[in-house]
Amino acid sequence: MSERPRRNRKASRAEVRGRRGGRGGRGAGRKGTAQSEAKAAGGVDLSDLRVRIDRLDASIIDLLNQRAALVVEVGRYKRAHGIPIYAPHREAEVLSRVMDLNRGPLQGRTIEGVYRELMSGSFALEKPLTIGYLGPAGSYSHVAATRHFGSSVDFQDLHTVDGVFTEVQRGHVDYGLVPIENSLHGGVTETLDSFIRTGGTASGLHVCAELQMAVHHHLLANCPPQRVRRIYSKPEVFSQCRTWLATQYPRAELVPVASSSRGVQMVLDESEQNPEGCDSAAIGSALAAELYDVRVLFERIEDSPDNLTRFFVIARHPAQRSGSDDGNKTSVMFTTLNKPGALVSVLTEFHRARVNLTHIDKRPGGRRNWTYTFFIDAEGHADDTALARALRRARRHCRDLTVLGSYPRSRRIFE
Repeated sequence: MSERPRRNRKASRAEVRGRRGGRGGRGAGRKGTAQSEAKAAGGVDLSDLRVRIDRLDASIIDLLNQRAALVVEVGRYKRAHGIPIYAPHREAEVLSRVMDLNRGPLQGRTIEGVYRELMSGSFALEKPLTIGYLGPAGSYSHVAATRHFGSSVDFQDLHTVDGVFTEVQRGHVDYGLVPIENSLHGGVTETLDSFIRTGGTASGLHVCAELQMAVHHHLLANCPPQRVRRIYSKPEVFSQCRTWLATQYPRAELVPVASSSRGVQMVLDESEQNPEGCDSAAIGSALAAELYDVRVLFERIEDSPDNLTRFFVIARHPAQRSGSDDGNKTSVMFTTLNKPGALVSVLTEFHRARVNLTHIDKRPGGRRNWTYTFFIDAEGHADDTALARALRRARRHCRDLTVLGSYPRSRRIFE
């Protein structure tokens, strides 16, 4: 089902360093001698520190495997009782707890990264999971999926947002990851339209998690920077790098393609067919550079450092409530009655209930001209007293209203 790149592998760190001219050549380590390593600054015995680190590593491995043995038991219980393997509320609780326990010197994002990979490995022990995403491999949706679910699950390129909805609905993948909103361009119309098409929970689909990711664009090519004459990427990506491109490559031809990762594939194809004469580049992700063996010429060329994309994880089952009082959000889709002030009446019900709305969007309803489907995100869980009251009263002003899901709110931004 998925399209695999011609050279679908991650480059080793040594290869990446070699391609980018990193350090670590023949002269590395010449200054180190047995005598200089024996004592570190302040008279500390370096060999003793290393022995202590080795002992801690042994303890860490033992504890990790003890934890894994308990995870196996959890997996057996879940399978026996029909409980979903991926539990966003539990994930949020674990991450919150370990972050609170961290006293340094490791940064919080390091601890989170370790535990996300640990939980990813736990999924594989409990039951292998398949995550569908908008591809091709190396797309920003693929990057977000790997950041959130780790590297120990299976990822499936489903080609379109609508394909992600369809395959989750059919049970061909366990979860789907779709972009819902960009901080520069607003709502993602393909995702909103897919919710309208499927009817959300009416067709058995639920939003069970959200995540946020900073979008960093890189110029990728297998030729020297001065030779670049043509650049591939999505039109939205070009607009997000407009100033940088106008300054650095004012004469380059900007060629729009269906996805940023497709542009990287095209660069690879051209560089393999004509290694000496290739003059094309692409704007894409660092993951795409690794997957397709295309070098990073310039990093982070986006004009705005605050370019964020929010994603939804969709599933065939709802998420459980997060234990934190302010740790939940609820997404709602509705169409108002055809009467004056209907939209104002709906929004007023949330105001009266003192429920904060964090997002509102709209799309053409599709069934009749000049009718619209609205999307809102509200703080709280749909079962909370205040939000449940607001939803109940808002229905009186709607032709239809669907709660797409309540889920743990995202508190961190993936880089």
